[in-house]
Amino acid sequence: MSAAPPGEVLRLEGELAFETLPGVLAQSAEYAARTDLPERLTIDFSGITGVDSSAVALLLEWRRLATRRGKTLVFENLPANLLALARLYGVADLIQPSPA
Repeated sequence: MSAAPPGEVLRLEGELAFETLPGVLAQSAEYAARTDLPERLTIDFSGITGVDSSAVALLLEWRRLATRRGKTLVFENLPANLLALARLYGVADLIQPSPA
């Protein structure tokens, strides 16, 4: 699978926690509203330094919004601790579906 060009990727940085969610949601809304993006939206987590359980809810919300808009959503470089939380809550397959 080839990576998306840099301008087509939303790169997140810093903490992904309850306190930071409003800013991250605003940033992601601006990204999703861009008309120059393809049908595949990519969010890169390589700059994330920490997560809490609210990050799981955020990813599920992003999946729901993408589906409603008819977009494909790809998460890249998901932190291991975020995937562990998703497995703990039983939603790992919703966060990171297996390739078809």
